[in-house]
Amino acid sequence: MFMGIMTGGANANLIVYLIQKFGMKSIDAAQVSNIVNGCINLTPVVGAIIADSYFGCFSIVAVASSIAFLGVLLFTLTASLPSLRPHQCTNATTTASCGGSGPSTSQIAVLYLALGLIVIGGGGSRFTNATLGADQFSTARDQDVFFNWYFVVFYVSSIIGSTVIVYIEDNVGWGLGLGICAAVNAAAVVVFLMGKRFYRVTEVAGSPFTGLARVVVASVVKWGVDEEGAEYYYGSKLDGGGTPSQSFRFFNRAAIQVKGDTNPDGTVAKPWRLATVEQVEDLKALIKIFPLWSSSPLLSITIGIQLSMTVLQALKMDRHIGGTFSIPPGSVTIGSLASVALTLPLLDRAVYPAFQRYMGRAPNPLQRIGAGHILNFIGMAGSALVERARLRSGPAHLTSVLWLLPPLVVVGVGEALHFPGQVGLYYQEFPEALRGTSTAMISLIVAIGFYMSTAVVGFVRRTTGWLPDNIDAGRVDKVYWMLAVVGMINFCYYVVCARLYKYQNKNKEEVGSEASDTLST
Repeated sequence: MFMGIMTGGANANLIVYLIQKFGMKSIDAAQVSNIVNGCINLTPVVGAIIADSYFGCFSIVAVASSIAFLGVLLFTLTASLPSLRPHQCTNATTTASCGGSGPSTSQIAVLYLALGLIVIGGGGSRFTNATLGADQFSTARDQDVFFNWYFVVFYVSSIIGSTVIVYIEDNVGWGLGLGICAAVNAAAVVVFLMGKRFYRVTEVAGSPFTGLARVVVASVVKWGVDEEGAEYYYGSKLDGGGTPSQSFRFFNRAAIQVKGDTNPDGTVAKPWRLATVEQVEDLKALIKIFPLWSSSPLLSITIGIQLSMTVLQALKMDRHIGGTFSIPPGSVTIGSLASVALTLPLLDRAVYPAFQRYMGRAPNPLQRIGAGHILNFIGMAGSALVERARLRSGPAHLTSVLWLLPPLVVVGVGEALHFPGQVGLYYQEFPEALRGTSTAMISLIVAIGFYMSTAVVGFVRRTTGWLPDNIDAGRVDKVYWMLAVVGMINFCYYVVCARLYKYQNKNKEEVGSEASDTLST
């Protein structure tokens, strides 16, 4: 909860901070924000790999959250000390337009160092913390429920950061708002460490990635080995019957024992020439799930572009409610966060049980993810219609910022379906030794999405006139239509992947899905 508040408060208003305090142009600020969002969703993958291979989840969460505190503290100083930011413009949008020289190299260096520490710390603890929480439960059903409620807390904390903290930043002071972020981060570290003796901590037996690499190497080395009548290596397990599955048969060679592969006591003599059957099957499981995973980054690309463009649209719209209160531009995106936070409990307590009563089973993860795809491109189409209406009204008649909310809500409901669905699917379908990495895979999707959204925006700027610095002179609506069309095509690809996929983990039945379930639409 506390880490979510810190990340939301420091990141949700970043575009506005860069424009107002560092004099960046609007599209450039949006690009920086996308890169930061990409990084903060990439670091959980690194943290998860290190946790799975060496130190375990608890140590990574403790160290990462401490690093995040240093980052947000330094970020607070950039807002509090005039020497750490460029000359303040009073009657202009950018520093250049009021005669300033822009931020110095040292000021940019401090800013980027602060953001980098927040990225490493806030991102590094995010999904490793989710894995640590899921490890406290023994059944797939309990783990699935945990992930749903984990994301409820995650989004609620993000809403608090994006509303309360952002309001303080915009109306009271950036130093106070970011200082509160530093305080709640410190509280998060203290509370987490106090609970150490209550956690069930999984011991790390060594890097599972080394075993997977050995499968690839051993398969290549034993290219010409005949599988007919071969004896397979099962390691220390007593199960010596059966043979590896026939899918991706090339990798089965890695588990074939030939003379000299093992010592007299049964241990492996040449580790890079022999892998266990379990390691072979683990690699196959990852290969089988990859097509499904590959259909997901586009969801994050569309969401990343929508969020950054929404902030820029809000700056050009009427943000007043009741004549006096003005919605901060960085808070507009809470429409998406709030819809996720409200939809998740509704799905868990009402929709899924009702679906099970009438259909005989709860919707499986593939169906939930597919529904999320559909709502995502519908939301993009809605954003296109709203932007077209805004452009037609003209700058003399400002459109209410509240019109931005319906498309955000639609995308948020879709996110409530596909986001936890993917985390639960990967956690239960990945090899047990890669549980930490499995939850971080969704973070990798988000990271790729934000990086690619930066690349897409850059490409659109270079090849079209849709995204000038002044979006009133551009065609953001065409960008949204482009995203909607590409999303529909990507959904078709997802349907093909989902229909071909077979659940590997029989425990999936515990959460209402049969092993042979595929997407039905």
